[in-house]
Amino acid sequence: MSTVAIAANGLRKSYGDKTVLDGIDLTVPQGTVFSLLGPNGAGKTTVVKILSTLVRADAGELRVGGHDLAADPQAARAAIGVTGQFSAVDGLITGEENMLLMADLHHLPKSEGRRVSAELLERFDLVEAAKKPASTYSGGMKRRLDIAMTLVGSPRIIFLDEPTTGLDPRSRHTMWGIIRELVADGVTVFLTTQYLEEADQLADRIAVLNNGKIAAEGTAAELKRLIPGGHIRLRFTDPDAYRSAASALRGATRDDEALALQIVSDGTQQELHSILDWLAAAGVEADELTVHTPDLDDVFFALTDSGKLPHQPKETLR
Repeated sequence: MSTVAIAANGLRKSYGDKTVLDGIDLTVPQGTVFSLLGPNGAGKTTVVKILSTLVRADAGELRVGGHDLAADPQAARAAIGVTGQFSAVDGLITGEENMLLMADLHHLPKSEGRRVSAELLERFDLVEAAKKPASTYSGGMKRRLDIAMTLVGSPRIIFLDEPTTGLDPRSRHTMWGIIRELVADGVTVFLTTQYLEEADQLADRIAVLNNGKIAAEGTAAELKRLIPGGHIRLRFTDPDAYRSAASALRGATRDDEALALQIVSDGTQQELHSILDWLAAAGVEADELTVHTPDLDDVFFALTDSGKLPHQPKETLR
């Protein structure tokens, strides 16, 4: 298993009588994207603030970058970068000046600061705009500058709290490319987002936060299999083959007009192999096979409606 970049065990946080986080357990391997989903007010930003040392937890064992947050928050702080949903860019100065200011805050020597700033401005396609006030930048450019500023200190763990909020689809896809490049370089990304497609596209693992607890955790594919409605559809062009398949797969729903069979399935490889084995035993081959699974929207609504899936306890998939 990869080295663990972030670990939380029993994370709790309350504000007055309101319990925001009620015993959160999370493990994020190094060099992966971990996405935390949840409705507004679920506590996603609170998790980020605690793990990035901006807010103290009420309870829990927390380690970030191998450092105990309670014993040595400064060491953990040195290993991380944070980009929030609201830009930290100063619009009154240029993009280059924003970068150099960040280099000064990291106590980089002047020459090193200029070199790092120039490299990051080029990497994020901001060279032409570097001498212009950041207030003139588009939303996507400001977000790219924001992440570039975060990378000045070469953090190995980055917290991105709803980084694409308010961006147009093109800028959002550009940001996805940047995140993939970071992970390819070995950086760990802890991502909170309300865009389910974003988590589906980027995250190695996803946790759904609801009512202060983790309702479920797993890969996107694993989470989708928790929701009823998945099925395998087999279509045939030969009526005889269709009838033979229907006899072999007695539990299938028939569509005689389309010569198609639909079988309730969670889409696992084991179940798919079983269906193909039954067909092979009957001497039948389907002309078309498609696997249909619920999407993350279905998962999100099921998990955050009552805090658990209907007829199924919450669970963590491994």
